[in-house]
Amino acid sequence: MSDGDRPGVGDRLSFGDRLAAAMTASGRLCVGIDPHAELLASWGLADDAEGLRAFGERVVAAAADVVGVVKPQVAFFERHGPAGMQALAEVQRSARQAGLLVIADAKRGDIGSTMAGYAEAWLDPAAPLAADALTVSPYLGVGALAPAVQAARTHGAGLFVLGLTSNPEGQDVQLARSAAGATVAGEVAARVAELNAAGGRPAGDQPSPAPLGDLGLVVGATTAPLAAEHGIDLTAGRPPLLAPGYGAQGADVAAMRAGFGEAWERQVLVNASRGILRAGPAERDLVAAMEAAREDLDG
Repeated sequence: MSDGDRPGVGDRLSFGDRLAAAMTASGRLCVGIDPHAELLASWGLADDAEGLRAFGERVVAAAADVVGVVKPQVAFFERHGPAGMQALAEVQRSARQAGLLVIADAKRGDIGSTMAGYAEAWLDPAAPLAADALTVSPYLGVGALAPAVQAARTHGAGLFVLGLTSNPEGQDVQLARSAAGATVAGEVAARVAELNAAGGRPAGDQPSPAPLGDLGLVVGATTAPLAAEHGIDLTAGRPPLLAPGYGAQGADVAAMRAGFGEAWERQVLVNASRGILRAGPAERDLVAAMEAAREDLDG
């Protein structure tokens, strides 16, 4: 599917509007590009930069006519140094040229000019590593993300802020409570809602056509029920919710629908990686796996 066939892709709309358009056109499935060494070997590819490039390009070719969003896991490219990062840059460029939105899963987080440097590296459309959105960590304080928020505003890009992650040890921090009784994850979600409102996005309850915010949250598919249990509002500010954990990692559609509640219908973008990538390396097999997952999620 070309840029011209995808509503909102390739123009100057905000990230939230482009993501909402992509999800309307192609569903809620986001395909991970995760070239584990084991997957490279099973695909008959070398564990080097050329293998990474070939792996990523095959996923992009299969995804371009099926889904609207891909998410490269930066770590698997970064472990090969400059050559691996060059391969990532080429894969991301191919994905965007194919009309796909790219979420760079780099989980960056720092302060001041350092955070600004990370933001420009990933969110400036003229940068070699340009992506449509970036995952970021709020655990130096949500306020420390201000340079990334500003870069996202400037470039029409998005951020996905770590909220309720699926790793068990994350809950020790994310569900810790302040003296006022709020969880850390709840405070993060509330600040993201405020930032979306400050950027002209909705601040609270909105009718169903309300747009998505440009700033989203990462909420694990298996941990979403903890939001309601601990009084965390995932709908305020209409953040897009990036949900890893579907399929091979244990979450099914019924559980996610129940866990995300009101947010499920329009806000949740579900990432799938291993369950799809294990179908490769033939493009027809990857396409079939993506189509099956998309039907499961949106059927």
